Amino acid sequence: MRARLSDIAQQAEVSEATVSRVLNDRPGVAPETRQAVLTALDVLGYERPARLRKRSAGLVGLVVPELDNPIFPAFAQIIESALAPTGFTPVLCTQTPGGVREDEYVEMLLDRQVSGIVFVSGLHADTAADHDRYRTLLARPLPIVMINGYAPGISAPFVSCDEREAADLAVAHLVALGHRRIGLITGPDRFVPVQRRVAGYLATMKRLTDVTDAELSELTELSLFGVEGGEAAAARLLDRGVTGIVCGSDLMALGAIRAARQRGLSVPADLSVVGYDDSPLMAFTDPPLTTMRQPVTAMAVAAVRALVDEINGHASPHSEYLFRPELVVRGSTAVARVAAGSDDGRARQRPAPSALAVSA
Repeated sequence: MRARLSDIAQQAEVSEATVSRVLNDRPGVAPETRQAVLTALDVLGYERPARLRKRSAGLVGLVVPELDNPIFPAFAQIIESALAPTGFTPVLCTQTPGGVREDEYVEMLLDRQVSGIVFVSGLHADTAADHDRYRTLLARPLPIVMINGYAPGISAPFVSCDEREAADLAVAHLVALGHRRIGLITGPDRFVPVQRRVAGYLATMKRLTDVTDAELSELTELSLFGVEGGEAAAARLLDRGVTGIVCGSDLMALGAIRAARQRGLSVPADLSVVGYDDSPLMAFTDPPLTTMRQPVTAMAVAAVRALVDEINGHASPHSEYLFRPELVVRGSTAVARVAAGSDDGRARQRPAPSALAVSA
C-alpha cells in the first residue's frame, strides 16, 4: 500500500498524506486536488475505492429542526414530492432537544453516501454557529442547499422567504386597521430570519407610526419559538398596552391568543394577532388566524431544482433566492377600538373578513 500511495502521489504531484485523505473520503482537500488524485488512480489502473464510486442511488439528506411545528413537515412533504420525478429519495433527519445534533446526522448521511443534503432552518441560520462545517461538505465535494437562513462565504444556493417584507406587510395591515401600539414577538436574535424580521418591523413602525425608539424597544419581545414562548412574550406586551401583535410563527401567535384569553380578553375584539408561516390548519383555529404565508411549495421546488442541478454537475448560482410572503387575512385581526370612533370612545371592533388572501 505504501508503494501504491507513493505512485499515486507522484503521478498527482501531491503528498502521500493527501492521497490517503482522498482515498478515505476525508475533508480538507481542495476539489481540484481531489480530482487530480482520482485521475492518477485511473491513469495508473488502480480501482477506485467503493466509497469514491458513484454515490448510492438516489439518496438525498433532508435535515429539519423539528416536526412539532407544522411548517417543517410541510417543507418535507413538498421536497419529497419534488424529488420523486428526479429519481431521488429523501432521508429525513429530525432534530429534537437533547437528541441527535445536525453534525451527527450529517455524519450518518455521509456514511450512507447521499448525493446531496438539503438543510431547512439549520445551523446556517444561526450567526453564533461555526459555518466551516458547510465549507467542509462543499470541499468533499458534496452538493448542499440551505432553506431559510443565510451565511456569507458559503458557495451554495440559499432559498429564503423575505422576512423583512413579511414584517412590513404585517405591520402595515395592523396600522391600516387603526392600531398604533403594535408589538413584535419573535425568536432569539442570533438567527438571521429573526434579525431580518426585527429590521423590517422597526423600519415599518418608524415609517407608519409616531412611536419613539424607546417605545419600540419595549414593544419588541424576543422569546423561544413555540406556543409557550409566544404566550410568555404576549403577557409582557399586554402589560405595556399593545392592541396588536406580529408574531414570528403561527405557534407563537397561538400562544399570544392564549395569553389574551387568560386575561379575559377577546381576539380580535381586544387584541389583533398576526402569525407567520400559514401552517396547515391555521384556517381552522379559533379564531381563524391572520398570518403571513410562506410560499412553501415554490421555495421547496426551487431548492430541489438547485440541488439536483448541483448533483448533475450543472452548478446553480451560489446566491440567495428571496421569495415574497403573502398576507392572508382571517379572523384574528380587526379594527382597533380607538380607531372606530364610537360615541363613548370605545367602539366595538369589526372583525376582518374570514378568509381573504391578499397577495404580497
